[in-house]
Amino acid sequence: MNISRGMAIGYALIASVGLMSFPGLSFASDQMTAKEILQQNCVQCHRLEGKADSRFNLKAPDLIWAGSKYKRPWLISWLTGKEAPLYAKRYRWDLAEVPFKHPVVKESEANAIADYFAEHNKDPRVKVGAFDLSKVTKFEADFGAMAFKAHACLGCHTINEDGKVIGGPQSTALHASGQRYDQDWLFRFGLNPQDFVPHSGEFLADATEPQLRAVIGYLMTQGVNDFKYYEPWTSPEFGMASVSRGKVLYKEYCSQCHGATGKGDGPAASGLDPKPAIHANIPFEKLPMEYLYNVINHGGPAIGKSPNMPYWGLTIGQQGVADVIAYLKATFKGVPDGVKAAPTSGMPAKAAVIAAPVAVAAAATETSSGGGQSDACVQLRKTAKAPDSFLAMTNPLAASAEVIQAGKTLFQKSAKPAACAMCHGEKGDGKGIMGAALVPPPRNFTCNVMMKNIPDGQLFWIIKNGSSGTGMMSFAGLSDDKVWQLIQYIRSLAR
Repeated sequence: MNISRGMAIGYALIASVGLMSFPGLSFASDQMTAKEILQQNCVQCHRLEGKADSRFNLKAPDLIWAGSKYKRPWLISWLTGKEAPLYAKRYRWDLAEVPFKHPVVKESEANAIADYFAEHNKDPRVKVGAFDLSKVTKFEADFGAMAFKAHACLGCHTINEDGKVIGGPQSTALHASGQRYDQDWLFRFGLNPQDFVPHSGEFLADATEPQLRAVIGYLMTQGVNDFKYYEPWTSPEFGMASVSRGKVLYKEYCSQCHGATGKGDGPAASGLDPKPAIHANIPFEKLPMEYLYNVINHGGPAIGKSPNMPYWGLTIGQQGVADVIAYLKATFKGVPDGVKAAPTSGMPAKAAVIAAPVAVAAAATETSSGGGQSDACVQLRKTAKAPDSFLAMTNPLAASAEVIQAGKTLFQKSAKPAACAMCHGEKGDGKGIMGAALVPPPRNFTCNVMMKNIPDGQLFWIIKNGSSGTGMMSFAGLSDDKVWQLIQYIRSLAR
């Protein structure tokens, strides 16, 4: 076959262009570039293959599992020098106190390295989808924050709490971990950290799986300002909630303590302290769904309330929780305006024991019994006295307009597990929408003759730990500064 020289050249050019634009060849070329960069610049410190080894035998973190470990956007940002050092005192903190400046590469090279890791450095132990990030609730993340501290993780790692970086800067900084790690890899690491780095994360491995999931969920929120929490009350089960099924469940489980008609007079109530909430006095439609779900599904201790309230989620399931909430909302509407809640029989008030002798003497002149909100100023209480170390504390924050406003916001809206106003009322007079349900009734913060004799440290201790024998829950998750802001606002109510 005769082909003209011009046509041959044309075919050659077409073939050449086609060859140059073929994606497979471009990818292969990038992979070669990435491998070359890694061999020339990275393997002197990092390992790309092998088995787990003690950090004291290494120079830098292993990259054996980098393709499963890191989120691609963060990895590229790190390789191009846009991220802060991960180790404030270097990976080998025993050898140096000064952070090491990591080499940087061009963005095209960073992308090639990310592709190389995704192709060659995947971890077969990591099950994709093992951790569903879309199902992390605010409650679980908050619980994870507490578990993170309880398992001593804060001793070595830094986190972000209320805009402040806290913790020991000895190991990997975690205050932006949600931007950095793949959640499935982080979950697998948490199951047994020593599979990856011997003598690392032992305390995390001691956590139960629910605790671990909460901790991982919490870490995945770090550095993610717009994290979207899952709200279980938006699940299909709540769309199918049944008042009639909820009525049956209420009779079988809830009435044991709260009574058949929600008056707090169930057969177990006489032996309980604090007394069960009087559901008949609560306008359940007005309560935040988050609070209702958490107290029923996770139980009293989970939100700092009485351990007498079980975690019903394991017994009645998500559908059962939805059904009970539907029944509560349909059945109990609260005490009508202008009608005082009737006392509940068999629930006498206890002798007051509070930090200040003057307040005790004043309280002794008051008489009150049963549930419901009280017009009394000084209220009878069986409040434990705070340890001396707390009683010696004074509020470090000045009573400035800014501090008081911050405390007001917490009191009325944002304190967790529930805004203080739900029980203590918008005015702090103890007449919140849940106040009529509690025995004894919530504290009246507007009572100056009582409040002036309660030390700052006593208030701090009660807010952090709750008050046994009352409906006062623990706000252990609030930072110290927020507690002091609350105290300044509470003080302002009695002036």
